[in-house]
Amino acid sequence: MDELIEEEQASSPMEKLFEEEYDYKHPRRGDIRQAVVLSIEPHQMVVDVRAKRDGIVPESDLVRLREEEISEIEVGDEIPVYVLSPHNDEGYVIVSVNMALVHQDWLRAEKFFKSGEIYEGKVSNCNKGGVVVPFGRISGFVPASQLVNMPRRLSHEQKMAKLSEFMGKTLPLKVIEVHRHRRRLIFSERMAQRQWREQRKQQLMNELCEGEVRRGTVSSLCNFGAFVDLGGADGLVHISELAWHRVKHPREVLSVGDEVDVYVLRLDYERRRIGLSIKRLQPDPWTLVDEKYQVGQVVRGTITNVVDFGAFARLEAGVEGLIHVSELAGGNVGHPSNVVRRGDELALRILSVNAGRRRIGLSLRQAPPRAELAEVKEEPGPELAPFD
Repeated sequence: MDELIEEEQASSPMEKLFEEEYDYKHPRRGDIRQAVVLSIEPHQMVVDVRAKRDGIVPESDLVRLREEEISEIEVGDEIPVYVLSPHNDEGYVIVSVNMALVHQDWLRAEKFFKSGEIYEGKVSNCNKGGVVVPFGRISGFVPASQLVNMPRRLSHEQKMAKLSEFMGKTLPLKVIEVHRHRRRLIFSERMAQRQWREQRKQQLMNELCEGEVRRGTVSSLCNFGAFVDLGGADGLVHISELAWHRVKHPREVLSVGDEVDVYVLRLDYERRRIGLSIKRLQPDPWTLVDEKYQVGQVVRGTITNVVDFGAFARLEAGVEGLIHVSELAGGNVGHPSNVVRRGDELALRILSVNAGRRRIGLSLRQAPPRAELAEVKEEPGPELAPFD
């Protein structure tokens, strides 16, 4: 009984032929098919494209393949082919291996575009708009605006000279535009570098620990601090962390390209920021204030700032004291700027010292006049530096 059922379920030869005819798709121009190599002849290659007739790879297509590519193809191999013509005068399907490989390169480019993966390509040519980078059998273009080390506002001659310097260089690139039908493939080195640095920053933040010391290179300066490259990712040394003394602009203490040791101050994983410090690796001058300065001592100070309630004077790098307005001169002086100006060097007497709160009280009114300083025989604490 089971054998009878199996015979009824089995398809007849006519039914199989009908199914095959129904499933069969006639080759059309532009189709990509997997073909089996039937023969390799001096001027052509014959392949089975799973059609009712064989496919022919003409000599004009074979010469587009590299010698090593042809030598690797053997009878029985399965290779991709691009249908150029569904049939010629002799009834064969004309196909192209080269066009199929080009098609695969476009698919690969689209994959790079969707994934955001970085592609490394060598510059093969340049023109007034940018540089050309091969991508398999197709060519990609990197506009000059997307090159990292490409200055703007150059003359035509300067621009071409600068672009020629990219010849032969391998660049990390990100695919930012793919149009297969328009044969348009656009790369960006800037975006690739930005993405790489973001990835590197994440990796670096996972490696760093607050409190450790790292060696880095100053990459840029701005009004609020200095950025230090720690090996592919930047951390910020805020202007307040550059030195123990007051710094108006980072250029006063650093230059781009300087190699510096930095202290990892804080790691902000949420905002992906690395806070660094340089001054934390230097002795805090306030730790020695109690030993160096005593009440009543006459010291030399330089006015650094004048405010409504008095003036600040620097005694040494990182140590400043306040001259209250009442200690500037006898009587009503009005605004402190009527008595002192920024940059003035003065003899001052110490009224109070509080190293814990980082405060020193000073007096100009109670200090000896400049003409009488030579008569001051001895004061407690460090010797008063001579005036010019």
